[in-house]
Amino acid sequence: MKYLKFLLVGIFFGIVLVKSEAVSWFRIYEMFRFQSFHMYGIIGTAIASGILFLQVSKRKHLKNTEGRQIDAPKKDKGFIRFIVGGTIFGFGWALIGACPGPMYILLGTGVYSMIIVIIAALIGTFLYGILKDKLPH
Repeated sequence: MKYLKFLLVGIFFGIVLVKSEAVSWFRIYEMFRFQSFHMYGIIGTAIASGILFLQVSKRKHLKNTEGRQIDAPKKDKGFIRFIVGGTIFGFGWALIGACPGPMYILLGTGVYSMIIVIIAALIGTFLYGILKDKLPH
């Protein structure tokens, strides 16, 4: 029962993404072909909202659900790994037509082929867990 609020926020977030067409394969295709501003507007709004929330949380000393103060991690010096990771993420996003969150939303809207994608993502996550100590970080 204590996790009900997280479920409700997730359902609300899913509805917002469906209604804004952020989970639409066509909108994602348009974005990667630089044919429409739609997805860039959604992503830009999310970034601006995140920056605003982080600044408010710093000034008001807001706490997370575990009672710890919300804080941004320190800057990392490993810029190349972000480029490589972002490129892999972008290729997967372009190939599948969905990033990790919308995979579940699409499944919930009846796109049952996403079951294959979710299984593949879980296998990839499992393999990363096994290999992470051997990979360059």
